[in-house]
Amino acid sequence: MTTPRLGAILLVGGRATRLGGGVKPLIEVGGQTLLSRVVTAARDAGCAPIIAVGPELDPAAPVRWVQEDPPFSGPAAAIAAAIEALDDAADDRAPEWMLVLAGDLPHADAVATRLASAVAGDAGDAVVFRAGDRPQWLAGAYRASALRDAMRDLGDALTGASCRALLGGLEIAWLADDDGITADVDTPADLARVRAAFEEEP
Repeated sequence: MTTPRLGAILLVGGRATRLGGGVKPLIEVGGQTLLSRVVTAARDAGCAPIIAVGPELDPAAPVRWVQEDPPFSGPAAAIAAAIEALDDAADDRAPEWMLVLAGDLPHADAVATRLASAVAGDAGDAVVFRAGDRPQWLAGAYRASALRDAMRDLGDALTGASCRALLGGLEIAWLADDDGITADVDTPADLARVRAAFEEEP
């Protein structure tokens, strides 16, 4: 079975309002920033290019930085900005699939590994984690062509649109998150829980 070419879109531009502000991807968990964790996860999964959407938080990171226009105009606009950047640099090695990962996934390595494995089969338009009955849109893998089609269908409504508005109409294969690997860091309680869990690891 031929492994499809993978790229990655990292959404790192949130305002962290529920954490009291600040730059959430630069928070350290288990000795690494959340940004470093998600970038490393994408690289280890074989993704190229890796496009990070948001302010340029780390010029040394091995990613291409882009910004949605206007800034902070929602996840659909951020994904669209990454796809436009991908198309601007299109070549014969353009990825068939894009991992779309939130920048605050402490277990990004496990998420990316499972997604990369899942897309090796016949996966329709997308493979997306679901925690209970809640889709985890920013822990998914999407055919680049399907993202382009969804962007075209949404048109001028991209600005401010939700992930469900952009992605909900795709043919999706769901992955059950039975072990909590897609849990992100939204609140101080989340951060304390995640840090405690990493401290307990051998």
